[in-house]
Amino acid sequence: MELTGKRIVMTGASGFIGRHVAQELLALGAEVYALVRAFSPHRTLLPIHERFHIVDGSLKDVRLCVEAAGQADGFLHFAWGGVNREEIDSPAVQAENVSDSLECLEAAKRLGCRIFMDAGSRVEYGIMADGIMEESRECHPVNEYGKAKLEFYQQARRLCRQWGMTYYHLRFFSVYGRGDHPWSIISTLVRDLPQGKTVSLSACLHRWNFMEISDAARAVAALYAESYGREGEEHVINVAGTDTRKLRSFVEEIHKLCGGKGRLEYGTFVQAKEGALSICPAVEVLQRLTRGSWTEQVTFSEGIRRMIEQV
Repeated sequence: MELTGKRIVMTGASGFIGRHVAQELLALGAEVYALVRAFSPHRTLLPIHERFHIVDGSLKDVRLCVEAAGQADGFLHFAWGGVNREEIDSPAVQAENVSDSLECLEAAKRLGCRIFMDAGSRVEYGIMADGIMEESRECHPVNEYGKAKLEFYQQARRLCRQWGMTYYHLRFFSVYGRGDHPWSIISTLVRDLPQGKTVSLSACLHRWNFMEISDAARAVAALYAESYGREGEEHVINVAGTDTRKLRSFVEEIHKLCGGKGRLEYGTFVQAKEGALSICPAVEVLQRLTRGSWTEQVTFSEGIRRMIEQV
């Protein structure tokens, strides 16, 4: 895969997934223009590279990317506000996200982009009785965050079709790794168990799926690199791993890798609004669209070892 000479505009490049994707694109030879808030706490984590250009501004200032880059091959929209527990169910906050995202799509059009890719979410699917989440299934999101992601997808696919732009809507599942949010279940376990602490958990009997961050970033880069020849196509793509099993199995594996230290307290954690849902993502679309150029390389145990070494 090679992206030498390709100019790509990004939002969310300072985020957990975004900064790893930016590094992958740079490694493939791309030139990246990233819209980053001036006071973002994660600016120090951004790549330092001669082909990485920071455009200071929030999503309200996406026009500055047009001025800075002039033209671009693609636009990767990974920024999204209100993902904390206080705002994830706020209709006002999520409606603003949709509006800002549409401005990003308009900017992509002005830049003459061939492709627009955005970060969707597994929560768009809502509650599936069997837990199987295939891209073709009808979505019934439960929270406002999921509803807004789905609403933007529906509007973006129509506009991309109208403008002749290839559109990839990436539905990320549970991506983990070094630099993940400190409140995630894996970050909590890896941080607290080695200290001998007790970790409050749900029953953890539902099925789950995890994907290590470097594998996720490589998947996005591969999807981009293999999108040539798919002009005008639109795809929803689950970005997930192939290791799906009961959450308790993952938790017990982490506990073992932490030397059996600490204590697991099942059934005491208060669930989110949607409850303990099983997720079993289909990944055939991801495999097909990367044309065999991408495969998972990091096992769950190896990914956890990397995180433990960082603590």
